[in-house]
Amino acid sequence: MRHLSIFACLCACVISAHATDIDVVGLFPGKAVLVVNGSSPKTYAVGSVIADGAKLIAADNATATIEMHGKRQVLAIGQYVHRSAPSTNSSVTLQADTRGHFIARGQINGGGVSMLVDTGASVIAIPASEAIRLGINYKSGRMGRANTANGQVVVYIVQLDSVKIGDVELNQVEAMVQEQGLTSILLGMSFLNRMEMNRNGEQMVLTKRF
Repeated sequence: MRHLSIFACLCACVISAHATDIDVVGLFPGKAVLVVNGSSPKTYAVGSVIADGAKLIAADNATATIEMHGKRQVLAIGQYVHRSAPSTNSSVTLQADTRGHFIARGQINGGGVSMLVDTGASVIAIPASEAIRLGINYKSGRMGRANTANGQVVVYIVQLDSVKIGDVELNQVEAMVQEQGLTSILLGMSFLNRMEMNRNGEQMVLTKRF
């Protein structure tokens, strides 16, 4: 029954590359239910070839690891990433939600995250609960204070080993961890300053500059 309930949790995880779209619509240990190029859902066991150049490497209750043309992508439940075709500069396209917000779903230090794009945040801002989940020892960072809508709060300045969204990955990105008043991760300018940002209606394209 537990596996059935997990199977029922549908997610909108998408890889798009080399003309292959792979949607993860169900996860349970050792298997993943995938929709390939809009076809009917099909269950794949770990080790199965999904499409030309794509293979399911691992799967559990929370994530599926897919290797596509030699590159691995870990997809978490609820993750949505549209990957552009390979190019000289890595880029990723984000889709606005119903409120006009851009949510970037990717990884911090290898752990799956959902981040709200916030050009008003000077650095990536992380709630302490998320930092703990990601294994970030934030209290070893530099203590400081930040002004928020609720007044000044104590924060801890840390360096993230990696931040990845689709094909875009940056290393050694500054962030602050906040113990109070923050409910979601904000993707701030310590990441966005290293991107070329182009918005076209409800889509935003981030292209890695350096």
